Amino acid sequence: MSSSSQSSAERSIVELIGVTKRYEQGEVVIHANDGVDLKIDKGEFTALVGPSGSGKTTTLNLIGALDVADEGSIFVEGRELSRLSATELSTLRRDRIGFVFQAYNLIPVLTAYENAEFVLALQGVPLEVRKKRVLEVLAAVGLEGRENRRPDELSGGQQQRVAIARAIAPKPAIVLADEPTANVDSHTAETLLDIMENLNREFGVTFLFSTHDERVMARARRIVRMMDGRIAGEDLRSSGDTA
Repeated sequence: MSSSSQSSAERSIVELIGVTKRYEQGEVVIHANDGVDLKIDKGEFTALVGPSGSGKTTTLNLIGALDVADEGSIFVEGRELSRLSATELSTLRRDRIGFVFQAYNLIPVLTAYENAEFVLALQGVPLEVRKKRVLEVLAAVGLEGRENRRPDELSGGQQQRVAIARAIAPKPAIVLADEPTANVDSHTAETLLDIMENLNREFGVTFLFSTHDERVMARARRIVRMMDGRIAGEDLRSSGDTA
């Protein structure tokens, strides 16, 4: 890797260089990512947009080390994922990347508090520090007073709030949100976006979304358009712009 590429990777939270991911469906080879170049800097509130099959979710999965690229390089905080061991990748996912999935992926037997605390417990964060941080993040997402409710006692929107709290509690470098508004109604979607936008503006939490939701696109300050596994273009808006 050239010195210029290295310095560029170190300045960004995430950088993809020529990333390709292929899947085989029978005799057909699908290029889910096809030579993707992408850079995400600290504090961005960015949406990957495009039709189903354009490569949005694959891109998030590759950045989150949930999948492995066939070609190209992926850097997270200057560390090239292909050079990390399985243990190092697991630690990176746990400590530096927050995930918000459209299906919530909460642990059903745990309360909202315990779900939000889960990663911190894995990290070995002391009990009193965990308690303070979890209560803070649950309050930040509007769940104060619902800490002891399990997922089946919460609405879909409240479950997604728990997922956001769980993602931000470990103070990751970036939160990857895959269609986070897909399974909630319009009012709840706007509320969730208010929460994430506030976390971004007030606390500097970096968000990268995959979405085809116009409401998310209206809030994003950078829109990266994908088509057939490639970056097809992008739009930038200043923080004062509105859709």
